[in-house]
Amino acid sequence: MAEIVYPPVILAAKAMFRVLDNRLRVTGTEHIPRTGGAVIACNHVSYLDFIFCGLGAQPAKRLVRFMAKKEVFDNKIAGPLMRGMHHIPVDRAAGRDSYDEAVRRLRAGEVVGVFPEATISRSFTVKPIKSGAVRMAAEAGVPVVPMSLWGTHRLWTKGRPKTLTKRHVPIHIHAGEPFWPTPQDDPEALTEDLRNRMSAILDDLQAGYPEQPADADERWWLPAHLGGTAPTPDEAAALDSQSKGG
Repeated sequence: MAEIVYPPVILAAKAMFRVLDNRLRVTGTEHIPRTGGAVIACNHVSYLDFIFCGLGAQPAKRLVRFMAKKEVFDNKIAGPLMRGMHHIPVDRAAGRDSYDEAVRRLRAGEVVGVFPEATISRSFTVKPIKSGAVRMAAEAGVPVVPMSLWGTHRLWTKGRPKTLTKRHVPIHIHAGEPFWPTPQDDPEALTEDLRNRMSAILDDLQAGYPEQPADADERWWLPAHLGGTAPTPDEAAALDSQSKGG
């Protein structure tokens, strides 16, 4: 596939981060295969996560094809960019088509990015995740690379105003060790293992994060178990349920 759109988008994103002095730290990139297909399964705390997850694969010189809901592709501005970067639209009414397309891309040696929580975690912990990441990796015969990121939610997350021009925000991204699902494995057990791996990485990123909230009003961006005022996982699940009901 011709890469006309993706490289300029990456350069523009990097330029913006330099201007804002976002302190980007990317580790574990030795775990991302330099060639061949792979699934990157990343946690989801911000509307910007696909940008930073993609940047997490840059040191390995890989372009990540993200699975994203079809509505994003229908947007007049985002749609042409998404199609130009060869991302994969997900139509909830015809999910099998997007799954099959992802498997085809993986078999062709591409890296496919997935947010297995499906929606942003309001609690800033890893929510229960869907099994698609491990199932498509098993079918395509490729590894899953667990990834987590932290700090992106301070720029733009669910239920908070956008602060895209906020300067000097540390953003940490870590890719964990890959594992190889097979068709003989129990996908539910592997999915729980993936969630545990993502959670362990996130815990480490949160523990090593170089900033704490400056005052009580800023404690919203810390999870409840670390003394923040973000919803607990149960409270977040209730909020998500209310949103669907509305």
